[in-house]
Parts: sequence; structure tokens; C-alpha cells
Amino acid sequence: MSTEWNNGLPFIPGYTFRDLAKTAFHRSQTLGYKNGFALSYRPSVVIGKEVLAAEPLTHHEIDKLCFETPYTVYDKPEYEEFIPAHVALDKKVLRFYGHFKEEILHSPAESYRVRPVTIYYYLEDDSMCIIEPSVVNSGLPQGKRIKRQRLPKNEFGNYYNWKDLNLAMDLEVYGTTYRISDCDLFTKEFMESEGIVLNEPENTPEDPYIKRRSIKPNQEHVNKSPAKFEKLYRFLHIYGQVLRFYGQWVECDAYQSHTWPVIIYYYLVDDTVDVREAHQRNSGRDPFPLFISRQRIPKKVKEESFPSIVMEISDDLVEEYISPKDFQLGQKIKLLSHHFFLYDCDGFTREYYQKNYPDMDMKAVEIPKMEDKSKKAQVIPPYNGFGSLEDSLQNCYSLIPEPPKQNILKRLVNSNKKLRYVAKLDSPYPEDRDRRFILSYHLDTDMISIYETPRRNSGIISGKFLAKCQVAKPGSTVDNPVYYTPADLVIGATVEVFSHRFILINADLYVLKYLESNSDQVPSQTLESLKQTVGAEKESGMAVEQK
Repeated sequence: MSTEWNNGLPFIPGYTFRDLAKTAFHRSQTLGYKNGFALSYRPSVVIGKEVLAAEPLTHHEIDKLCFETPYTVYDKPEYEEFIPAHVALDKKVLRFYGHFKEEILHSPAESYRVRPVTIYYYLEDDSMCIIEPSVVNSGLPQGKRIKRQRLPKNEFGNYYNWKDLNLAMDLEVYGTTYRISDCDLFTKEFMESEGIVLNEPENTPEDPYIKRRSIKPNQEHVNKSPAKFEKLYRFLHIYGQVLRFYGQWVECDAYQSHTWPVIIYYYLVDDTVDVREAHQRNSGRDPFPLFISRQRIPKKVKEESFPSIVMEISDDLVEEYISPKDFQLGQKIKLLSHHFFLYDCDGFTREYYQKNYPDMDMKAVEIPKMEDKSKKAQVIPPYNGFGSLEDSLQNCYSLIPEPPKQNILKRLVNSNKKLRYVAKLDSPYPEDRDRRFILSYHLDTDMISIYETPRRNSGIISGKFLAKCQVAKPGSTVDNPVYYTPADLVIGATVEVFSHRFILINADLYVLKYLESNSDQVPSQTLESLKQTVGAEKESGMAVEQK
């Protein structure tokens, strides 16, 4: 195969030949340093057996190398810092103010409307967006007209650039012509720094529709019905403004007179009034929302010569309605045959009267507090004997009685703890003298229970004599009873239980230990009687065991 270079063959598959004599397949180095200078090598071209030398340097390139400062490989060359456009121009936006005219068809009152817009140009990616500021009660869909994008300049595919924008010029976008009239301070400084001379700013023309709506009621306007225009004007300007007065409804009947707090609202938009009750807790009244519903209240009505059978008064019969000048603090006002005493108002109402009625004094009036004779002190009825005193007392506190509160900690500490005494019945009958009873005092509830011990051939049924209950001392009143406590249970003492007299003759050992542990709460006489009785039995029992 021939190794000669075939320059006449096309460079397509089947017409190229591989050089079989080639032994070096590396890529030649083109950059290097020589005597401290950065040089670019031009490798020689090998064509077959012929070696073509690299092109020699020109005189201009040699002179340029003479003025360069040599540096070694380890030196750090200073390069200019490269800042991309999306970093240098980030958050830099040009803002222009303009407007466009919208044509109005089939309207005899107007032919066009002027709609202001704000044009934003983002220097980062040359995109633009157009936003129309919202106007209150305009009735038009406003906001973003064109979202952020590159806007086409012509039909050849060109786009708008910041160099194409200026003041007092027309900007045509998607068939709509926008007139640029002004810009902000940053846009003005940026354009001047780039060498662009801005035109003089223009004033935005006045919208004829807005101008027509801003006519005051006392000026001439195209409407022929001033009442309707006045209603529209009041709705657009004073809607939601309400005068609020605090007063008292004075109610008088044949037996007594009393007052009730109310709040009176006067709506300026249509001169209507409503009265609401100020509900109070536990007043005994239903929380009815409205005392007088919202309506225009007549002040002066024409007199009729014939009797009227209608419940409502028509507008033709009313000469004058209630107005804000009829509300004076410290005086009574009559609304639909009801008398109300006004004593205070809110801050907005006070400012409204200072501005529109400066002659009226709207200072708050103090109300003398009247004693309510209807409220009487709660009298607890006497105890009727049914159930315990605490349970019966709960019926006087609430309609649905709850169980009386108990000392939970005392019940947990003294659970199943009781003091037991041996008692005999003090009775004039001889058959009751030998009867023996176990009197138990329950420490958790302070109740007493009595159990009769069985005795053969006595003829008396033994068992429970008294269930657990609190036993009052003799001489205590029913309304304020005093109950027995462990300090009152002395050996030899008499305990009267519901007209039965029991004499304590002995006690168990636990009673002595318990009272000794609580000696500060027990009289010394009680403790000594237990020591003499229980202690002597204990010593005699120990002597018997030793024998």
C-alpha cells in the first residue's frame, strides 16, 4: 500500500488510507516556556516521508514578546476577574411609567379610557413585563397584563433591548401601543451612565371616566336625579361608617321603673338605626340580639284627620327622620315609643361630631348607680331532716345538686382505720343493763357505727344497731351541728345517740396507740382514762401469760 499523501481524494469512507509507518500517536504540545517566556509551538506536519517545518514567527509577534514580563512556572499570573452577566446584573431592573388608551364602544358618555401601566425591564436576561396597578372600584380585571418574557420588536425576530427604550415614545407590544411617560431615579441614572439622553417626561392624561366620577354632589353633573347620585356617592365614600352610642333603656310600668343597658348604632350610609341589648350574665333575661331592627325611624309624622288602620307609616306621611343631630349625650331620645338615655359614645363618633357638629358637646355622662331592690340576700331554709345536712344544703346552691366535697387526702390516709369502744346502754329497764355494744369511730369520715354483741338466751336480736353516720352532740343546733370527735370519747363518758345513752366502759389497744401518737390533739383527761383502763388490762394479761 502506498504511503504517499493523496490530496486529490475526497475525505469520505473508502478513500482514506492509514499510514503504516507512523509510530508516534501522541498529541503534540503547543504551549511551553522558554527563558521565562510563554511560547506556543507550532508542530511540524509530517506528510508521508516529507516533514513540513512550522511557520516562522512574524516581526510583530517577536516585538510583542520583547515587551512581555517573563515569569516562571511557579509564579501566579494576574488575570482579570470575569463576572458573568447574570451575576453583575442580578436584581437590576429598569422601571418605566406609561399608559395606554382603551377604546370604548357603544357608550354615549365616553369614547376611551386611560389605563396606567408600569413597564419593568430586567437587565439580567433582557426580559420585560407589564403590570397595571389596581384601582379600587374600577370594575376592570387589573394586575399583570404581560408576564415576564422577551418582547418581540418586529416581524423579523428581533427583540426589544434597553437601548430601544426612552421617554415620550410609543412601545407597541402585541397590537397594543403603550406610551412611556416617565421612569424612576435608578433607570434615569443607568441610562445616562450608558450615554443615552432621555427625553423630557410627560404627564399622564386624565381619565375622563375617573374625572366624571370625582364630581362632588354640589357641582353640576350629567345625572338628572340628585337623590340617586347622592346615594351612590355616600355608598362609595362613607360605607361602613357607623356611629355608636351607649345608653340605657328606661322602662316604666305601674309598679316599678328600671333601666337596661343598650347599644344604639346609626349607619351614616342610609340614615338607619338599630338598637341592641347589652346582655349580662345571670341577668335572668334571654340574650335576644336586636331590640329594634335596622330601619329609618321617623321623628315627625303628619297628622291625619281620619283614623289609620295600617301598622307601618309610609314615606309620604313622614316629615322628618331621625338624624345625627338628634343624638345628644346626657339627654333622652325617643325611638319608636321607647325612651333611651344616652351617656357615652365611641372615639369615631366623637371625632365625627367634632368635625361636622362642633356646637354639640359629646362628653361622657356619669350614671348614678341605682340600688336593685329585686336582688335579695339568699336565705337558706331550715333543715327538714331528710338525708344528711351537707346533702340537703347542696339543693340550695344549684338547680342540679352535686355531692358535697370531701377531704380526699384524709380518706386516703385513714382508710379502714377506726377506733373501737365497748359500751353499755344506760336504760331504766333492767333487761337492758347486760346488753353490750361495740361503738366504732371511723377516722376517714368521722362517722360512728354501733354493733350489738350476741348474748345467749337474752331474747334480743343482736347485730347492727346503728349504721355509719355523723352523730351530733346534745345541745347543738340543727343548722350548725357539732359532731363527736375522738377527744370526746372518754372512758366513763356518756354518748347520746338519737335519744339513746351509751356509757363507754372499755376500748381496744389501738385506740391508746393512736391517741398517744396524736397527743397534741387530745385532752390529757381522755388519754389518762384510756391508760388506766386499757393499760391495766394489758398488764393483767401479761401476768396471766407468764403464769
